[in-house]
Amino acid sequence: MMVEKIVDAFKDRFGAEPVIFRAPGRVNLIGEHTDYNDGFVMPAAIDRYVYFAIKPNGQNVYRFHAFDLNKSFTTTTNLISPSKSRWANYLLGVISQMIGYGKDIPGFDCVFGGNVPIGAGLSSSAAIEIGLAFALNHIFSLGFTPMQLALIGQKAEHEYAGVKCGIMDQFASLHGKMNHVLKLDCRSLDFEPFELRTDDFSIILVNTGVKHSLASSEYNIRRNECQVGVDILKKYNANISSLRDVSLDMLNEHKSEFDKKVWDRCSYVVEENLRVKQAGEALQNKDFQLFGRLMYQSHYGLKEKYEVSCPELDKLVDITEPLDYVLGSRMMGGGFGGCTINLVRNTHIDQFIEQVKLHYKTPQGNTPDVITCVIVNGAELFS
Repeated sequence: MMVEKIVDAFKDRFGAEPVIFRAPGRVNLIGEHTDYNDGFVMPAAIDRYVYFAIKPNGQNVYRFHAFDLNKSFTTTTNLISPSKSRWANYLLGVISQMIGYGKDIPGFDCVFGGNVPIGAGLSSSAAIEIGLAFALNHIFSLGFTPMQLALIGQKAEHEYAGVKCGIMDQFASLHGKMNHVLKLDCRSLDFEPFELRTDDFSIILVNTGVKHSLASSEYNIRRNECQVGVDILKKYNANISSLRDVSLDMLNEHKSEFDKKVWDRCSYVVEENLRVKQAGEALQNKDFQLFGRLMYQSHYGLKEKYEVSCPELDKLVDITEPLDYVLGSRMMGGGFGGCTINLVRNTHIDQFIEQVKLHYKTPQGNTPDVITCVIVNGAELFS
């Protein structure tokens, strides 16, 4: 239905038959706020998409229509710069990056929309960036590799959206593999797929109903705090360029030189990288109990040391603690709202949803949205 509406909107607006692409949102099983510290993450693409209807128009103009917002934006091909229209910046940033690579991007028309919830931590922004990047690479035969497209999306977010994000979201939207999570080394960009079939349990998201409006500003603050820690340790080892190069022993040895807040931030990141490595081993051994325990540990680190959780996220995790059919639960994404991610045995999904709805209401007094996820492939030509 969503795809048909977007195609119809394109035909009505531009009078042509478009090509359809889609890019998925993502979940991150474990490894939060480690990507911009050159660490490890473990995301997967999920069956929530942003769809793009797109076609060259033979004119020196880019014409966008955001279907979900019912808003339009037009600019000439020789006038690409950040706009006051925030949603358009995700698209303009991608074009700007491609032009920066020396590519000619002819005029085109585009209608996009989808069912990746905004503000829920499923990375709707990366799905928009990657959907357009993938589509332009295809229709104009630009020759970018998948990892180049991910980097283009990341830099678009940096320079046009003003969020100094790591590479994880764009990577996952592009490289997703059905029934697999991807352990990504955010420094080398090497990645390893780990099978995660949902025959016995499901990935279920619970939306707090809190939009993470603080996430962007606090995100950049956390980056700076981590850099302060790196700068302290560089005095003792010139080879340290990020928290990826730091061990817990090294942190503890120089703890007296750290402000408590900076030490908490840094120790969380170092510990989380260790958890991601353990999580990969757990999946190889099909030890889902251990995997779930690591998820809980991740949440409490994010809550107590990185301080990016919120009371609503904490309550949703607390609800799961006594439920033996929940293997793991934690906040997911930038924080300050959005969703928790839960591993729930398939035999008890109804009971899980019942418990959540019994014990949690959104700040608006509503029953929370519960989303069961299927792990899917990354960005693709849809028709």
